[in-house]
Amino acid sequence: MKGIAIGLSNTSKEILKRLKETEFVNEIYVAGSTYAKTKDKDSIPQIKPKKLLKEKWEEIDLIIFIGSIGASIRLINSFLTSKDKDPGVIVMDKKGSKVLPIIGSHQSNTQKIAFQISELFGGEIIETNNSNDQNYLNLDSFGNQWGWKRSGAIKSWSKLVIKQAKNEEIFCKQLAGNSLWKTSESAEIINQLFEKETENPDSTFHVSIFENHKTTWHPPVLWVGIGCERNTSKELIVHSLNNLLESGNLSHHSIAGFATIDIKKDEKGILELGEENKLPIKFFTKEDLSKIIVPNPSSIVQKSIGTPSVAEASCLLAAGEESKLLEEKRIFTNQSGAVTIAVAESKNQYNPTHGEIHIVGSGPGDISFLTNNSRKALSRCTVWIGYKMYLDLIKPLKRSDHVLVGSELTQEKERCMKAIKLAEEGIKVALISSGESGFYGMAGLLLELLQKIKKECRPYFEVHPGISSVQLAAALSGAPLMNDFCSISLSDKLTPWSLIEKRIEGALLGDFVIALFNPQSIERNWQLKSVIDQCLKSRPGNTPVLIARQVGRENQSKRFFTLNNIPIKEIDMLSIIIIGNSQTTLVDEIFLTPRGYLQN
Repeated sequence: MKGIAIGLSNTSKEILKRLKETEFVNEIYVAGSTYAKTKDKDSIPQIKPKKLLKEKWEEIDLIIFIGSIGASIRLINSFLTSKDKDPGVIVMDKKGSKVLPIIGSHQSNTQKIAFQISELFGGEIIETNNSNDQNYLNLDSFGNQWGWKRSGAIKSWSKLVIKQAKNEEIFCKQLAGNSLWKTSESAEIINQLFEKETENPDSTFHVSIFENHKTTWHPPVLWVGIGCERNTSKELIVHSLNNLLESGNLSHHSIAGFATIDIKKDEKGILELGEENKLPIKFFTKEDLSKIIVPNPSSIVQKSIGTPSVAEASCLLAAGEESKLLEEKRIFTNQSGAVTIAVAESKNQYNPTHGEIHIVGSGPGDISFLTNNSRKALSRCTVWIGYKMYLDLIKPLKRSDHVLVGSELTQEKERCMKAIKLAEEGIKVALISSGESGFYGMAGLLLELLQKIKKECRPYFEVHPGISSVQLAAALSGAPLMNDFCSISLSDKLTPWSLIEKRIEGALLGDFVIALFNPQSIERNWQLKSVIDQCLKSRPGNTPVLIARQVGRENQSKRFFTLNNIPIKEIDMLSIIIIGNSQTTLVDEIFLTPRGYLQN
């Protein structure tokens, strides 16, 4: 994305700098009497806005104005041509408290970008778009977030959008790609058509691999198998591919990648094809290719390279299980060489360079504890995956186009695998943990699974920190974690009890303040008492102890005890225990471990 931000006054410099740090803005400018030759002391070029827009209008995707709406509209008015060609335009005030998308809310995905910017700056988005006012599906842009590409004239899409705005029936016929989008609130009013049902072309959009419809979203599910003579030109490969796709009415937009035999890893024409289209190339050994049953094996190919098929076998192998061969191999030749092309359709989409996984720590409960960084990630993602109770806590932040995928408490691995699969399909996914995802949360498990995937095939991932329940418990009680401390989970489902005991022993030996997670459950009803008894051997019975329960939630509570009178039977999995060290004090319900500043 190429985006610019223009401040219409000198008071916009700070927010311009913040916008420059986002993924949406590449260049920042401030209006002035001179043009880019001079810079102010903050190194922000001064420009004449109209002159800059004249130069950059056709090459940029997004403009953000910092200033008044009226001035912004007057600046862009003479440059507007069509919804299909114009960049998206957003207007913000100098504090970032108001964000208004005014141009390109559909086509350039401006609406979604505006949401993300408002989350980043803690501002309010001002919506004037019917799609959002009435929970409509943005028909001509929603497929972007599902990893799809669009075809069809802008006029045809506009007619659909207008019909939807008039509350007329809109239909969808989906023959390929992920259908999870249908479970979003904004998709509920879309009527679904099955493959053989009759359709009204003026009221129907398609999700398919074919090019024979007015309005279509194309999921990346086609794998192109290529075999060729040494040094075959890229031009012949492209010509052959175009010919085959056209004969089958297949869309270029649905190509997920290319596949061939590994002896072609240095084949210039194939490499250039992948690079030009920014699509992956999968290489397979002759042994793996030989295992694939194909309709058109070749004894000549078998004799020359050791497998009866390259094009057909490689595209089927790349497409994976339950794939089907759509176009059998065809051979194309000219003076620059010979190439064989075949096409297979995969059951699943594949677009990992477009997909993302954002591991979000949602905090201890109340969404007021959710960080701005996490809010931005949630806004960016299309699918939220998490334990049902955690998803319920952040539901107030959900848009109508978001899809929530909930599961049970013990299904952590399943949630991570689901997130990876969706990201590999080209979808942006938020994987939700309560508290801090790196503290006994989902971050570690997900990263373990990602390490098993080749680096070049991994989707982008990012860990977004959250506030841990132990942090909030400490804050509610005072400052017991001011000096060195450790946290230990008493759950022995994944960690042997003998190791947990050694960790407790080490913490006691080092005089650490100890925070206990997962202290007790119905099944684990003896471990906590064992730990308390172990602590009493090293620390006096009057050591102050905090028991906090349901922190960050409606029924939160905190109680203070001493080590020798902890009400063990009243403690459950919703409790956090903080055991003080030799320096910890409890005075007037202020729980404190001094750092030592007063002694210096």
